[in-house]
Amino acid sequence: MAVVWIPALIRPLTEGKSQVEVAGENVREIVEALEALYPGVAARIVEDDRIRPGLSVAVDGAVGNKGLREPVGPDSEVHFVPAMTGGA
Repeated sequence: MAVVWIPALIRPLTEGKSQVEVAGENVREIVEALEALYPGVAARIVEDDRIRPGLSVAVDGAVGNKGLREPVGPDSEVHFVPAMTGGA
């Protein structure tokens, strides 16, 4: 099963867990599995059938451009990463 790293802002919905193992062949299936375990998580990750603005998804260390269709392997690490702002 893939290991999903949960951003701090979503952890209240995952009982404080920073990582969760779920099965899925793409990011959409990962989000659906998370939602089945922790209702409300999908609304924090998905908006209008896309990854929410201000949030990126990285699978095995690479931010892809396929969004919810991004493939996920059985031993993948999935990170939902809030966008960083600021700087000069």
